[in-house]
Amino acid sequence: MLRKTTWLAMTFGVAALTVGGAVSAPRQAAGPRPVITIYKSATCGCCANWVEHVRAAGFQVVVHDTTNLAAIKQRYGVPKHLTSCHTALVDGYVIEGHVPADVILRLLRERPELAGVAVPGMPAGSPGMDSPTPVRYAIMTFDRAGRTAVFAHR
Repeated sequence: MLRKTTWLAMTFGVAALTVGGAVSAPRQAAGPRPVITIYKSATCGCCANWVEHVRAAGFQVVVHDTTNLAAIKQRYGVPKHLTSCHTALVDGYVIEGHVPADVILRLLRERPELAGVAVPGMPAGSPGMDSPTPVRYAIMTFDRAGRTAVFAHR
C-alpha cells in the first residue's frame, strides 16, 4: 500500500514528464561540434572572419596558414569552378569557401554521399563577407567524380 505522499510524488512526477499525453524524454546536452581544419592564406581577412563564424557556431577550429592553397584544393578534389579563398575539412567532408555554419551542420546531420560543399567565389553577404548589399548565392555539392548540384540558396 502506498503512502499518500509517495502516491502524490509519483503522480505529479509523471504528470511533470507528460506533455500532450506523451511522456517526454529528457533532453540531452549537445556534445561539442567536431573539429574543422581550415587551410587559408595568413593575410586573408575574410578567411579569418569565416574562421570566427564557424568558431562562434561551436566548432573546434584548427587553422593552417599556407601559401599553396591550390595544392590543398587539388588534394581534396575541389572542382576548379567551385573554388574560393579557403578550404576546410570536417568529419570526412570538404568545405570550400564561405559556407554558412548551419549548412555544415545540415551536411553532418544528413550525411549524404558527397565529397563536400562549396560556396564558389566570395559572394557579398556570405559568412565572412559582410556587406551592406548582400547577393543571393548557391551552396553547391560535389562528389568525387566532380559532379555538382545545388544544396541550398542564401
